[in-house]
Parts: sequence; structure tokens; C-alpha cells
Amino acid sequence: MPAAADASHAPTLRSWVASANGHGEFPIQNLPHGVFSPPGQEPRGGVAIGDEILDLAALLTSGLCTGELQPVLAAAAQPELNGFLALGAPARRALRARLSQLLAKGAPEQGRLEAMLHRSADCSMSLPARIGDYTDFYAGIHHATNIGALFRPENPLLPNYKHVPIGYHGRASSIRPSGSAVTRPNGQRKRPDEAAPSFGPCRSLDYELELGIWIGSGNGLGEPIAIDAAAQHIAGLCLLNDWSARDIQAWEYQPLGPFLAKSFTTTISPWIVTAEALAPFRIAQPPRPEGDPAPLPYLLGEADQREGAFAIDFEVLLLTPAMREKEQPPHRLSRGASHDLYWTIGQLIAHHSSNGCNLQPGDLLGSGTISGATAGSFGSLMEITRAGRETIALPGGETRTYLRDGDEIVMRARASREGFASIGFGECRARILPAPG
Repeated sequence: MPAAADASHAPTLRSWVASANGHGEFPIQNLPHGVFSPPGQEPRGGVAIGDEILDLAALLTSGLCTGELQPVLAAAAQPELNGFLALGAPARRALRARLSQLLAKGAPEQGRLEAMLHRSADCSMSLPARIGDYTDFYAGIHHATNIGALFRPENPLLPNYKHVPIGYHGRASSIRPSGSAVTRPNGQRKRPDEAAPSFGPCRSLDYELELGIWIGSGNGLGEPIAIDAAAQHIAGLCLLNDWSARDIQAWEYQPLGPFLAKSFTTTISPWIVTAEALAPFRIAQPPRPEGDPAPLPYLLGEADQREGAFAIDFEVLLLTPAMREKEQPPHRLSRGASHDLYWTIGQLIAHHSSNGCNLQPGDLLGSGTISGATAGSFGSLMEITRAGRETIALPGGETRTYLRDGDEIVMRARASREGFASIGFGECRARILPAPG
């Protein structure tokens, strides 16, 4: 058993919440945190358990969590979880242990807790925290290679890629929880065969499959986070769809990089799957191919290499208006795995703060698009269709190169490892609306 796993991860653990037992996403071994609103009520913090949400604001007034747990629970019950994330791993671990006890089968408090449950299907979800800053990385080497090969077949990766985690600062204000619609952006775009740019709706709208990383306790300005301490600053993970307007980006990104092609919307799954829940699913970072440079010392830690990656599998699905009308299930576009990331999350955090940049509780990092080395594992349409040169055949005779209005992208993920109950992240889903005007 991994050193950080404890009784709350036991695969034999069962809950008195019947829907949690064998649940594909939220068994009792998960207990992710989020912010939800029961019908007609204000947002508050909650924990997903099966098909239900435990109301932490109600639990706070029940007297079932006392002593040192009281301020921790109070922070977790708020409509923004920044204060809870700032408390760090020991506080999260203590609350997790108590929630596991309360929700376990045979708990004497069951009768009191049943009234604190809300059906997930009846509730709406909000962003779990106030996101002060959002940074998007480019840590998926297969994605970087696939994209580079479309434009630089002889030299797909730029010289710096294997030496430094590449990233850029994104737009925090346009991040939305799963279920929120995405409006197709307008922008300047110019095809190679066009003499001049034009302004209008994006013609090459794409998704990107990523992990979202929630920052817990931060660091002071001018105080870098050492690679050996980076894991302590990870509060949890979510799914992240880094929507991309490929044609707008192709025209605007040189020389400064992504701007309007990325800032129109980013979609995330609304639950924070805590670092503590993910403890059993930490795995070794895959070794670098022979001949690749070793990371510089500030990015190389023995513990991070030993257990800095995660055993998480993903799938991306597409639901078109025609499929929706015929009540057909979504069509799977690809499957992927988080071990295909070239850099660990710890390395992203160490690099981000290496110049003294201060990360803060509730900051969000994107991992970069997660793609595998073979077809069927690519994390974007640009890779799957080779920048629109090839089409995807869909059920019912439809085809796609890029996304059309009314299309809906659904991302799912599951952490699994032999000897432990698998846990999920909840869906990261959004439907595309037409461009304004």
C-alpha cells in the first residue's frame, strides 16, 4: 500500500449512501469538494458521495465535527473554497477522515446525516474557488510533437521543450464549470490562400484535454517552491478543456503566443478531487527516452520522480445535435493517460515559482494537452484530423474536422490501480453556441 494511503482508501469500505457503493465516480473512497446550490438556495460547500451531495453548511451546525475540525469544516462549507485550500494537507486529511467515518456503513450518525443530503441531479454547480490566476502549460510531449510535425516535419519540437516546462498566463475570468455553454468566438483569421485577414466567427474550433491543478497553500513573493516541497502545494485535480480557436490562434500567436484564441472560455469539471483521495494513484514518472537531457537540478527531485505522476485514464466524447435528436450516446473520439505528460505536476509548480512568482490558494494550472503516441489517444481535433486535412466519420453518416455549433464535448477521467477502489472526476461538458452577431 502506498505510504500516504490510509483507512479511508480501503477497497472494502462501504457507505450507508447506497448509490455510493460501486459508483463509477464518487464512491466513499473519493469525497471530492465543490460548491453547489440546492434548488432555490444559495451556494455552499459540499462533498460528492454517490449520486448525492453532503451539505457541509448543514453539517457545520450539527455538532458532529468539533474541536480542531470546526474551523476546517467552516472553511469547506463556504461558497468559495479558497480558505479551505489554504489550510493545507493536514487539515484536508483530518476532515476527510471524519467525513469517511460519518458516511461509512454502520455509522451511528446516519439518521442525522440523511437530511443533509441533496440529489446531485437537482443541484447546480459553481466554480469551487475564486480563481485569481490561471496558467496553462504545454507538458504533453506527444501533443507538442504532433502539432509541431504539422508545421515543422523535420523538427517538430523546439530546442527548449525538453529543458523547460513551457507555459503561458491565461484568462481566469472566463473559466466556467461543466455544463456552461461555450459561445463560438469572433476574431481575426486568415487562411494561407487569403490575401488579407477578415473578422468573423472562428472556423476551426477545437478542444484540448487537460488536467487542472488546484493550488492549495501558496508561497510568498520572491520565495520559490523547491521541487521536494511542490507536492505539498497541490490541493487537488480536476478535468480541464482548454478550448482553442485554431484559425484565430494561427494568425495572432506570433510573436507573443496565445491570446484571444484561448481566452474566450475554459471549461473545468466542478469537483476538486483532493490530493489525499489521489494518494493511492501516485506512480513513478516514466523515464525519459535515452538521449533526452536530464532536468536541471531545481526541477529534479527523487521523490517527485518516484511518485510524481498519476494513474489516470481519460476519454473524450462528442455529441452532435443529430445524435442528440436521435437519442444516441456520445461518440468516443479518443482515450488518453496522464502518464504521457513529459513533466510532473511538481515540476510545473517548481518552475512556475522558480523566479519568485507567488502562487496563491485557488490558483489553477492546466497541464497542457494530454495525448498519447498513437492514433486513438490524441487530445485534440487538430491532431486527430491533421489540422482539418482528414475527416472523422461519426455514427449516422456525419463527419467532422472541427466543431460545429450545437456540438457538445464531454470529457471523463478515472483514477485506478490494482488493490484500490477506482475514483472519478465527474464530467467536463459543454455545448457550443453560435457566435454573436
